[in-house]
Parts: sequence; structure tokens; C-alpha cells
Amino acid sequence: MRKFKYFIDYDKEEKWLKEMANKGYQLESVSFGYKFRQAEPKDTVIKIDYRIFKKQEDFIEYCTLFEDSGWQHIIGTKSSGAQYFKKMDHNSDDDIFSDKKSRAGKYKRLSNMFMQMAICYLPIFVALQTTGAIDIEAIVDPKSLYYTQGLWEMHGLSFWRAFLFETPFAFFRGLVWLVIPISLISFLFFSYKANRLYEKTLN
Repeated sequence: MRKFKYFIDYDKEEKWLKEMANKGYQLESVSFGYKFRQAEPKDTVIKIDYRIFKKQEDFIEYCTLFEDSGWQHIIGTKSSGAQYFKKMDHNSDDDIFSDKKSRAGKYKRLSNMFMQMAICYLPIFVALQTTGAIDIEAIVDPKSLYYTQGLWEMHGLSFWRAFLFETPFAFFRGLVWLVIPISLISFLFFSYKANRLYEKTLN
């Protein structure tokens, strides 16, 4: 079974995954949505960290450290960011973090990642806007997405023919133009949300 959800708040995600496990759905992957396999209902504790590693050796050492503490690394790679751990030893602590500072750190790293993405997209957006490759005015004036000369002066059947013919092209043209600005705004928003979660967890 596959479910499509998106979380910024890892605490809420962990709670949801626990509920799914209690219903008999064990997490298998998060590469394209959440993929679950049907199993016996089990009170499974999953915790999430956010880390990116430059070296595979550092990643392996990181996973080994948690496994020695009774937590199995089940999903994540050195460059995936989100790292999922499942509690295997009932005698282990109920959290993979020892204090508020380390628990909050995952949100700070997540916030920084989104901010870095926004910084990367900003010069691309400025360049495309400056060269006229995208037209932000189309957001408030969708008519500018239609290139047929005299379209808005046409009447009757001539108008509807031209309008319906060009609408799919105008739609995709607008969609392409909006990808960069929407991505930029989204990255800034998610960075802000993650930073708020960092401050909330820290206090």
C-alpha cells in the first residue's frame, strides 16, 4: 500500500507512522510517497533525524552508533537527508536524541537545507525574469499567456475556436513560468516553518 503525505513536523510524522504500524502497516520506503507492507499490528516506534553526509564512511559510522544503542536504521542514504530509525531493543531509550538541543537540531538542519535551495533558485529566477524568459505579470493577467493576435477582439465561433485551441498551450506555458517562483516561495516558507519547529523544540 502507498500513501502520499508530506510532513515538516517530524514529531507528527512519527506519530502517524506509529498509528499505521498499530493498524498492521509496516513502513518499507519513502522514495515515492510512503510505501507500507501489510503485517501483524505492532507497537512500532520510529524516530526521524535529518542529516546529510559527505562521506559514506561517516554515514555508516552514524548508523552504527544508533544500532549500538538499540535503534535500527531502516530508511535513508548519506544524501537523502531524512533518516528513519526503528526501535529494536525494548530496553533502549524511547528517543534517539539525548536532549532538547540535539532533538531540535534536526529542524535547524532542515531549515538550512530549504534556505540553501531558495538561495540557489533566486539567481535563476532573477535571470529568467530579467531576460523575459518568464513573465510574472501573467499571474495577474492570464490573457498575456495567449499569443493569438486579436484573440480578445474576436466574437462568436471564431473566438471560441481560437480560445479553445490555444488554452492548453497557454496553460502549460503558464505552468512552466510558475515553476521557479512557486518553488522559491515554497522553499522560503518551508525554511521558516522548520525554523519555527526548531525554536519550539528548543524551548
